[in-house]
Amino acid sequence: MLGEDTEGSLVAISDLHIGYAENRALVEALRPTSPRDWLIVAGDVADTVADIEWALGTLAERFDTVIWAPGNHELWTPPADPVTLRGVDRYDLLVRRCRDLGVVTPEDDYRVWRGPGGPVLVAPLFLLYDYTWRPPGFDTREAALAEAYRTGIVCTDEFLLHPDPYPSRQAWCAARLEATARRLAARDPALPTVLVNHWPLDRHPTEVLRYPIFAQWCGTEATADWHRRFAATVVVYGHLHIPRTTWKDEVRFEEVSVGYPREWRQRSVPPGRVRQILPAPTGTPAPLW
Repeated sequence: MLGEDTEGSLVAISDLHIGYAENRALVEALRPTSPRDWLIVAGDVADTVADIEWALGTLAERFDTVIWAPGNHELWTPPADPVTLRGVDRYDLLVRRCRDLGVVTPEDDYRVWRGPGGPVLVAPLFLLYDYTWRPPGFDTREAALAEAYRTGIVCTDEFLLHPDPYPSRQAWCAARLEATARRLAARDPALPTVLVNHWPLDRHPTEVLRYPIFAQWCGTEATADWHRRFAATVVVYGHLHIPRTTWKDEVRFEEVSVGYPREWRQRSVPPGRVRQILPAPTGTPAPLW
């Protein structure tokens, strides 16, 4: 339902990973503060189709509108999942299931938030990564991957995220980039945007990674100017499990991830809280880790 009144907030969360019992309990407890709240879910809900459906369906029953962008975990084909679809077929199935639940996906019309801080176009994106975020000294994907395998810092995507029918994940990424940029360019230019993608659109959030070699699975150089090119007021992302607020070119970047229990247990802020996107929170939030 499109909210036309001036109540409610646009809020966000990601990396729910409800395969963990503690994280599933966080979703069970999550409630809006207003019946007009919209919730952005920026990927990595769960690893199996059944868990993804349960979580998004539960949230869709509580929030006025739920907007989902997939993460890498949704795209995995894990051995324990009875749904064995891979690649594009798996993504298409998740889009159909979301539509059945009333959840907005990257394949649906972008919605306009008209509550406080609006109007603004909320655009969920699905862009993947292409191994271009390599550490200095590694000029090719092959060299960076070889170093990752040598050091044991290898993303599970290499084993479970299949790009079928594309020949590679980077080829799938290129196709998504082209189609998404064309669609964003055709939007109403009078409306600013909230860009939502599981992977960060700019590389700067990866500068604090404990293992910089992992950045190659975190985004693409192709989106480095998208926050300016497509008039973003806020960029919402997850994936890194380092929830915080940063700024680039006067645009606010919000990482909204929950992460794994072993990670959030170490933080002073209670887990499972949504991050307010609009209206913009007053002041600059302190880091949450």
